[in-house]
This record gives sequence, C-alpha cells and structure tokens, in this order.
Amino acid sequence: MRQRLDEQARAAAMAELVGWHLVAGRDAIEKTFRFADFGAAWGFMSRVALAAERLDHHPEWSNTYNRVTIVLTTHDSGGLTELDVALARHIDQVAA
Repeated sequence: MRQRLDEQARAAAMAELVGWHLVAGRDAIEKTFRFADFGAAWGFMSRVALAAERLDHHPEWSNTYNRVTIVLTTHDSGGLTELDVALARHIDQVAA
C-alpha cells in the first residue's frame, strides 16, 4: 500500500499541477479537460486508460461530449499518494 501524501508533499504537488484542484470533502484531486469534439475526448481517454492500466491505477472519470472530468485518489491508501501525482503529470502530458 502506498503512503498518503503529508501536507508539505500535498502543497508541493498542488503548486506543480496546473489546473488540478483538491476535491471538497475527499482526499482527491480533480481536473476537467475540454477538447474540440467527442472523438478527441475519446482518444484522450483511450491514451490515459492505457497509461493507467500500466500503472495499475485507475481514475474516476466522466465524459460528456467534448469534456472529460478526472478524479484521482488511491483507494487502497485512503487518499492522495505520489501515484496520483504521477498519473496527473502523465495525463497533462497526454492532453498537451
């Protein structure tokens, strides 16, 4: 099981992750991505899904037409871990 981030590590991660925010009432982070159309959003989700599978770390997400909202938390650790931060970094690279 991964160690949850302490307050200092959490603050450092949030300063680094552009557009991600803490989810109220949860130890999780969230970001919404917008794309040109449904196909672009779906392609993004497919690339993220492959990376998530390699990490064995799967996001909570939803898709409505050109929007994809992603929530990251490490369920078996009960909150935010370095694994979430690493996946968020990768997701941002895929979206770029």
